[in-house]
Amino acid sequence: MKAFVFPGQGSQYCGMAKDLYEAFPKAKELMEQANEILGYRITDIMFTGSEEELRQTMHTQPAIFLHSMAAASQLPSEGVAMTAGHSLGEYSALCFAGAISFEEGVRIVAERGRLMQQAADQNPGTMAAIIGMQDSALEGLLAEASGEGVVQAANFNSPGQIVISGNVAAVRKAVELAPSHGARMAKEIAVSGAFHSPLMKPAEDKLAAALETVTISDARVPVCMNAVARPVVDAAEIRRNLVLQLTSSVLWTQSIGEMGKAGVSEFVEVGPQKVLQGLIKRIEKGAALSGFDTARDIQGS
Repeated sequence: MKAFVFPGQGSQYCGMAKDLYEAFPKAKELMEQANEILGYRITDIMFTGSEEELRQTMHTQPAIFLHSMAAASQLPSEGVAMTAGHSLGEYSALCFAGAISFEEGVRIVAERGRLMQQAADQNPGTMAAIIGMQDSALEGLLAEASGEGVVQAANFNSPGQIVISGNVAAVRKAVELAPSHGARMAKEIAVSGAFHSPLMKPAEDKLAAALETVTISDARVPVCMNAVARPVVDAAEIRRNLVLQLTSSVLWTQSIGEMGKAGVSEFVEVGPQKVLQGLIKRIEKGAALSGFDTARDIQGS
């Protein structure tokens, strides 16, 4: 059984999707449509913008969504039994699965990016990667660090790779304490906010209101969703989970495990870079892995 998986924030790179735009008329059409919907040329930022400009959440999110959907537009959908996306990538997964239209996907992803950037400015925070520590040791580490403020698990990326998120002082305290809890390495990540933590609450409330204006349909194929780590088809549940996702942990390890149990043995990453393939390799060791990022990837398939 085959699944398409879609990357999230952090996978962007300068020049992303330029070759897709030039090689495939359908991809070019989607990108020009997105420029029109957004009211500015996101493609200029993707193709020739600076790294700093591309790293701004309000630009990063539509850029990654657009790259993923442009690549997906060149791939046959037959035989794809399930989808999933990491954080922002969940919107790409839902669009591919027919739960959200491309047009509404562009609008809501841009709004999500804007709201998250706004929340990050309002409630400054940070994130850190904790490497080589057992998931079971996390609770003790977070309890000890929480004396300094809010801190929680943001992403369970793969066994031994957890990302935490919260107030700067609390996250830095957790980084300092992590080796004593069994971590091989702990390192703060250069991000613009404390994503997937309670500090995103202002964005969560506004995103819920924005999602009310979006038509969400039942998915054509199940989407294994971040907040619940199980396949979802029902439109009402999809809507609830998208709101929940902003302040909840991304249960990626658990999601891929569930997909494996459901019979998925082949994972295809659609979008920029190969981050998810690296994570899945450590979660579902026997799975077949491939990816479509560039025009060459697609032309060679």
